[in-house]
Amino acid sequence: MPVPTLTLNNAVQMPSFGLGVYRSSPEETTGAVLAAFEAGYRHVDTAAAYMNEKQVGEAFRASGLNRSDVFIESKLWLSDYTYDGAMHGFERSLRKLGMDHVDLYLLHQPAPDEFERTLGAWKALCEIMKTGRARAVGVSNFNEDELKRVIDATGVVPAVNQVELHPFFTQKKLAKFHHEHGILTQAWSPIGGVNRYFTEDPKPEDDPLTHPTIMQIAERHGKSSAQVILRWHIELGHSIIPKSVRTERIRENFDIFDFELLPEEIAAIDALDTGRRGGPDPKSLSTKTVSLSIQD
Repeated sequence: MPVPTLTLNNAVQMPSFGLGVYRSSPEETTGAVLAAFEAGYRHVDTAAAYMNEKQVGEAFRASGLNRSDVFIESKLWLSDYTYDGAMHGFERSLRKLGMDHVDLYLLHQPAPDEFERTLGAWKALCEIMKTGRARAVGVSNFNEDELKRVIDATGVVPAVNQVELHPFFTQKKLAKFHHEHGILTQAWSPIGGVNRYFTEDPKPEDDPLTHPTIMQIAERHGKSSAQVILRWHIELGHSIIPKSVRTERIRENFDIFDFELLPEEIAAIDALDTGRRGGPDPKSLSTKTVSLSIQD
């Protein structure tokens, strides 16, 4: 069954479902991306900070697919913020991917205490989009005020805001703002895995996969909890990029297009929101707090 597509605010078509490769080691990434392509995925989300853009490109070339058949998304890291830095960082990403363009390019974090650098980088992305080397541009982890600031500075509305979003952190207010301004909501950690891998003491009650409401819905449909959560995102119109390096899980995650959730089931999952993020607060991240620098 074909993956439904979502139309970005500049008319670019993007598959609603893709493979995320955050926390996938370079050694694991090539095989995971190839397995995803073989399963029917046509969208991969990477980033300079993931240190695996090279392997994503290698997997694409090994797949035998046409470039026009796949949607490749990457992100600029904080250490390359400023206009000139973003231009250089983008060229580096293309070089590592071994491609002449990406389909979507994002600012990875807002860096609110260095927002002039952020604005410089955003202006560079807007120029890059004009050249066609990025078919669409957007941001990640931005809040409403930060989105307004980049829009006001350039007149360009980000096509996408990629944010932590799962049943325990639904971001309804931000998603409403996105809808009102033509910004697509893209969910990272869509299944809620961030509640497990960002703590030294993961608790079952913090894991959406084991919540009784989701498990009951899964049993009713003959699906796994992960499949139910991913289907919930699809029903809400989100773009989702679940991560896995296991072929069987990659295939399982993708097997969500043969059923639909009832309105009351969607509402029941919506009601699980705790308002607590599992990942780091984007406000805390900048070159002053994070030392990672991307090398050529």
